[in-house]
Amino acid sequence: MSDNRKEILEWIEQGRIQSGSLPAALRLAGLSPSRTEWRNFFQSLTFWLGIVFLAAAVIFFFAFNWQAMGRLAKFGLVEIVLITSVVLCWQLDLNRVPGKGSLLFATLLVGALLALAGQTYQTGADTYELFGIWAIAILPWVVVSFFSPLWLVWLGLINLTVILYYQTFGGWFGFLFDTEKILWALFILNTIALCCWEFSAYSGVRWLRERWSARILAVFSGSLITVLAVWAVLDFQADKAVTLLVYSIWMAAAYGVYRHVLMDVFVLAGGVLSAIIVITVWLSEQMLKHSDGGAFLFIGFIIIGLSAAGGFWLKSVVNGAKK
Repeated sequence: MSDNRKEILEWIEQGRIQSGSLPAALRLAGLSPSRTEWRNFFQSLTFWLGIVFLAAAVIFFFAFNWQAMGRLAKFGLVEIVLITSVVLCWQLDLNRVPGKGSLLFATLLVGALLALAGQTYQTGADTYELFGIWAIAILPWVVVSFFSPLWLVWLGLINLTVILYYQTFGGWFGFLFDTEKILWALFILNTIALCCWEFSAYSGVRWLRERWSARILAVFSGSLITVLAVWAVLDFQADKAVTLLVYSIWMAAAYGVYRHVLMDVFVLAGGVLSAIIVITVWLSEQMLKHSDGGAFLFIGFIIIGLSAAGGFWLKSVVNGAKK
């Protein structure tokens, strides 16, 4: 199939396939999803959206009926639904999709139960404590699930805990962090998670080989270091040398890994976008200090040129991977 794919792509570029035959050629090359693939995609999409919406429905049910229900009824209903979902997970087999869906539903209900406890008894706990305890409570389920979306949910809770802690105290111990430091903390957290994820997948952990989950982590890590690099270029009390050095190391490492080891054009495209953003901000910062409005025209040409060069390079990478 890979040979057919390459050959049909070459025919499309050469114009040897008539427009009326293009859909059939794309299906033959595996470039266009079949009806079965579309059906499987929508079945999966509606199943997982149904799980999330069902958990949201439970939360909205209690919010709507808050005054009409007593404490015992509130906690009893949530706990019954939570226990039922855990039992269903055990009965349906955790290694199958229905079992994983039940475990995800139970994971979301844990957060609802903690929020219910905090709202009912007005414990005075800060919001970051809710998400932190939530992450700790579901960690055993996450570990045994072998399910990448559940790991992403857990990482999302950890990120929220760090952000909300900073918003509450202004940083660790109340004074150590400013905005730049919290960005560094999130970048380090998500980069470590990305490295562990990719290393485990490369080492043979099959359930981590789904590229979409690793790409989400790469987007978070790359976005954070890009924001830090822009921050350094604009010199908002940032250490330019260290920040730009780390940015350069991240870009070089991403190129080496995703060009020569794992070959992921999506992440490479993200790297190209990041480079365009940082270069454009640097040029703008330099030129607008010493030029008039004509600098905007030049900067526009630079953006167009960098985008074209990046697109040409990505296309050459894709073509090289087909050979």
